[in-house]
Amino acid sequence: MSGISGVELGRAVVDRLGTQGVRDVVLSPGSRNAPLAFAAWQRGLDLHTRIDERSAAFLALGLSKAGSRAAVMCTSGTAVANLHPAVLEAAHAGVPLVVLSADRPARLMGTGANQTTDQVGIFGPLVPTYDVATPADLDAVPWDADGVLHVNVRLDEPLVDPAGNPRSAGGSPGLSATAVPDNPPELPVNLLPAGPRTVVVAGDDAGPRARLLAERAGWPLLAEPSSGARRGTQALRTYRLLLATALGAEIERVVVLGRPTLSRPVSRLLARADVEVLVVPGRGVWPVRPPGSTVLDGFPGPPEPDGSDWSDRWRVADRELGRRIDRLLADEPALTPYDVAAAVSAALPAESLLVVGASSPVRDLDIMQPPAPVGERRKVIANRGLSGIDGTISTAIGAAISRAEGHSSAPRSIALMGDVTFLHDQSSLVLGPEEVRPDLTIVVVNDDGGAIFSMLEQGAPEHAAAFERLFGTPHGVDLGSLCAATRTPHLRVTSRPELDQALASPNGGIEVVEAVVDRTGRRDLDRRIRALAEET
Repeated sequence: MSGISGVELGRAVVDRLGTQGVRDVVLSPGSRNAPLAFAAWQRGLDLHTRIDERSAAFLALGLSKAGSRAAVMCTSGTAVANLHPAVLEAAHAGVPLVVLSADRPARLMGTGANQTTDQVGIFGPLVPTYDVATPADLDAVPWDADGVLHVNVRLDEPLVDPAGNPRSAGGSPGLSATAVPDNPPELPVNLLPAGPRTVVVAGDDAGPRARLLAERAGWPLLAEPSSGARRGTQALRTYRLLLATALGAEIERVVVLGRPTLSRPVSRLLARADVEVLVVPGRGVWPVRPPGSTVLDGFPGPPEPDGSDWSDRWRVADRELGRRIDRLLADEPALTPYDVAAAVSAALPAESLLVVGASSPVRDLDIMQPPAPVGERRKVIANRGLSGIDGTISTAIGAAISRAEGHSSAPRSIALMGDVTFLHDQSSLVLGPEEVRPDLTIVVVNDDGGAIFSMLEQGAPEHAAAFERLFGTPHGVDLGSLCAATRTPHLRVTSRPELDQALASPNGGIEVVEAVVDRTGRRDLDRRIRALAEET
């Protein structure tokens, strides 16, 4: 046995968390991590307990993305491996996240001890591990590092204090909230020459600087929903479709901020040999670096507007195409995924939060969400670091909890996701009686399978014989019964008026609104929408 008990080391680790501004701690029950769990409870941190480590990690990710600096702690063995999806997402998106994995003492490694594996470096080279066996080892941990911090804590017996764990009256010493910064560190200004027909591409987490650049230079702003820049006079709603028109062919220069991930037209634009691509450095282990692009050594300073009609032409085309799309959808006989995205967007007041899932919903929102007025402080969050569908419910719950903590009155929080995404993370609806249940409306677009694949190459008619089994994956799940099993309120809607009414009258707490749509005509609907752009 080592000279320090697991109880002492666990308390030292949690005390260090407190001095680093970590207030929210998500934990999953286990034996080896008992010292960490007891210490977090004893020090009065805001605890969130989840039975599933994968769900716990995404909850911590959501807390961090919405403004907190959260930690997730778990026991040893496969528990640590279950953190990996959220850790990868955080690493690629550059989201601060503290991971505390409990481990056996070094003397038990390689001996066949139960629930023991090599946890050092378990997340690969992108996330280094800091091995901690004594309080002195904590000094070598770079607590203020950006992104994911993995601390592997080797806890020896005894793992519990026989005297009990009285709670501290004043919480952890030095405790303070640390918000996630809106943008990477400020860079020196790098003035751009005027002249080339330029657009600003704002990907995920680009922040308000993208909007300011576009407005000061008079350039069109191609901003994804989760960019934090889709507002103001320069932001365009239908940019993705307009890029395939003659107007898009005129682009000569692109300034990229954030992480653009949604659009093949944007990817093609950035790959064009006749377009100069300038990239502002961003967060994440692999920031955006399109081949042939130039990484700026400072933030781009806009030139004086040249007084041309470049921006006006984009705004006119965007406004007209948006009207055509709305008229087409209004004539559809049944509820469409685009209707759901539009209804959710319209239901968001100022200061609200929207968490949007990967796959079709975020792309539908990209077409249907008009730019918000400047100053309304709506926050749109999406897991676009690796763009997976996993953990979306937990991410939304964590973000809603964090968003409510920063406001005197709870703002509106909505999550928009597909049915497969919802089913992938359904265990996140399992909450204990003492867990925080934020006001969160989860809108599930249920088309009984994977609609996005019908819009891709594998959805072409020549692949129809194998499509449903390989990609469509119908499931036939009764979402109402599933929600009933976790006592989650559920409402099923099939029309736009029903959906609008459901969104206008939330019941409080976590609730699910299931919007039933048909995916059989999705490929044709998208074709007709693209055809509208060709008329521009």
